[in-house]
Amino acid sequence: MTTQAMTTTMHAMVVNEWGAPDVLTPADVPLPVRANAEVVVKVMAAGVNPIDAKTRAGRGVAAATRSQPTILGYDLSGVVVESPYEAHPLAVGRAVYGMTMVPRIDGSYAEYATVPESALSPKPTSLSFTEAAAVPVAALTAWGMVVDVARAHEGQRMLIHAGAGGVGHFAVQLAAYFGAHVTTTGSAPNQGWLRELGASQVIDYTATRFEEHVQGVDVVIDLIGNVHDDTGTRSLRVLRPGGLLINAPTGSWPTMSDDALEAGVRATGYKVSPSGATLAILSRLFESGDLRVNVDRVLPLDQAAEAHRLLEQGHTRGKIVLEVARE
Repeated sequence: MTTQAMTTTMHAMVVNEWGAPDVLTPADVPLPVRANAEVVVKVMAAGVNPIDAKTRAGRGVAAATRSQPTILGYDLSGVVVESPYEAHPLAVGRAVYGMTMVPRIDGSYAEYATVPESALSPKPTSLSFTEAAAVPVAALTAWGMVVDVARAHEGQRMLIHAGAGGVGHFAVQLAAYFGAHVTTTGSAPNQGWLRELGASQVIDYTATRFEEHVQGVDVVIDLIGNVHDDTGTRSLRVLRPGGLLINAPTGSWPTMSDDALEAGVRATGYKVSPSGATLAILSRLFESGDLRVNVDRVLPLDQAAEAHRLLEQGHTRGKIVLEVARE
């Protein structure tokens, strides 16, 4: 079965110009065409990420977008409807999850998407399509920062900012899984939940300054940057000499490297890479119960603008997901 056999167009949420959330509008657009080692996926659900909102507003990866209308959305879960060849491991009918290649290829805010085979993995059976769509960008980012760069290990002291967010709630779990002593910042309502995820210490950032409660940490996972209350600059002061700060938010701290050098510590940015191989590792952690995902809100695809508004208000526990098709 192929997408072309069913129809020649699909429903999507498109962006015709950069701006506020309301620039996300519904439209019928041509179906994607598979090429080379790409897979066509019938999208069941699409995760919503800060990079989506930044790009929609004209930042993020907007400058690399070749034309409009544009379809946003990195995260997806769904069912394979076209494979590169008959005996491919991601065969037609296989439930998968992964990351699209926005802005080079249109994203997951649509009924169908083309995705490189290397950016997909079979969906964990323990996760629904909605839950699976909340995983790829956030969990791969957390893995990259905590495991690949920070090399989380037994006895390591790690401070994770915004532990209740999409990336944060995975970072807390992964750091604790690999034996690190995890301190995280979060609001009062999330204190107990963050401890359940593996945090040894939770600091209510609304009531106290984190530097008053933690010093001499080995690694700071910075999911805020220096855009609010000098969080980044203050984080440099709680690192041990030679400690490492890993910053994720794009463009959030232009002077980070110089500031870190002056403070006698190390600092690096981080950009997530699509990886079906790493998703396969994460799948095993989901299946074993060592990793879990929290979906804060599920909205239908046509309410993508509202999803962006909620995301930009902050205070999301875990992820917001768009339901594209009924399971």
